[in-house]
Amino acid sequence: MSISSDTRADISRFWSTIARSAEIGPGRPGGLSRLTLTDADREMRDQFTEWCREAGLKVSVDEMGNIFGRRAGREDNLPPVMIGSHLDTQVNGGRFDGIAGVLAGLEVVRCLNDAGHVTRRPVVVVNWTNEEGARFSPPMIGSGVFAGRYALDWAHGLQDDDGARLGDELARIGYKGSLPCRAGEIDAYLELHIEQGPILDAERREMGVVTGGYPSHGMRVTFGGQTAHTGPTPMDLRRNALVAGARWLTAVDDLGWAFSAQDGKASGSRLAVWPNKAGILSDTAEAVADVRHPDPMTVRVMAERMRRDAQAAAAIAGCTLRIEDEWSWGGDIFDAELTETVRAEALRQGWNWRDIKSQAGHDAYHLATICPTAMIFTPCKGGITHNNAEDCAPEDFSAGLNVLLHAVASRADR
Repeated sequence: MSISSDTRADISRFWSTIARSAEIGPGRPGGLSRLTLTDADREMRDQFTEWCREAGLKVSVDEMGNIFGRRAGREDNLPPVMIGSHLDTQVNGGRFDGIAGVLAGLEVVRCLNDAGHVTRRPVVVVNWTNEEGARFSPPMIGSGVFAGRYALDWAHGLQDDDGARLGDELARIGYKGSLPCRAGEIDAYLELHIEQGPILDAERREMGVVTGGYPSHGMRVTFGGQTAHTGPTPMDLRRNALVAGARWLTAVDDLGWAFSAQDGKASGSRLAVWPNKAGILSDTAEAVADVRHPDPMTVRVMAERMRRDAQAAAAIAGCTLRIEDEWSWGGDIFDAELTETVRAEALRQGWNWRDIKSQAGHDAYHLATICPTAMIFTPCKGGITHNNAEDCAPEDFSAGLNVLLHAVASRADR
């Protein structure tokens, strides 16, 4: 027996958790700067685990700091239904990106508690470590290790700009758990997320059923040059890594414009150079860029052009090029049956919804490689995100949260 079909989430209770989260790790006015494995991240993790325990969940932490709040099922040995997202933010982040998805999962189990309903399968709410990749690159590392995409030792060895290692920072804040970071058998994974785009808001839609993600490819590269005086050093003897990085990122931006008519995008998102001082040429530049396009074949073309542009930028500047890391995700990766469950629930409840593609990266992409996965989008005002002006109202979550509640309950009672 499932929960009553007219059971509804407590939006006010959900919003109170959003408001509490907004107090932890404040950034620019109205926003957050809660980078992963910082003291602010630890405070939010502590708050989340406290809420989980108050809701009767058994909390465990794995070797990557992923936090799992488990609600037992009637047949507790069955593979669980998982609900997740992330609590870390960008350096100029908003109050909802990722956070709404984790706290929506918490609200789902609170609703099940209120209804006195124990699902057949266990339900697990999860916070994934370092989804943003703002401190340790690439993004979505916690879910990536969990899904077998990355090696644990490699992830623990990643360094931030100050040389701090991810594994050491996990231990420092007390969230380097003992549970092995590898997926067991999972029945399904669902993730609620703000759209991070303008479509739902512009069309006045109450929610989106995510059918897949834009195929995307990213690269992190290092250009190697040589320090020299900016005055007397002849132009033909210069090996300025800063110039190589700048040339590459502007070429990537041009690439995005070349494919923009078909909704292609190319982004130069990072350029870190050393020494980066006046009067001296820089001998090291680390740069990060990515390309995205709705067509998988086209994104491959864009990725190859991005790679060749990096080689050309290095050659022109007289620098070496080393590709440090590459990553790809997206495509038609979400489970058709689970997505149809979400769509049917949106229809049953009478919301104004639409099918939609995700244009950003999400932990759900890694989970989709190991279990049936679906996503729900909720609108955000103007599509503004990764910005302190990111904004939503409580009613913006009514459709998505209630559809999530019933989709999870339905799946967990199978």
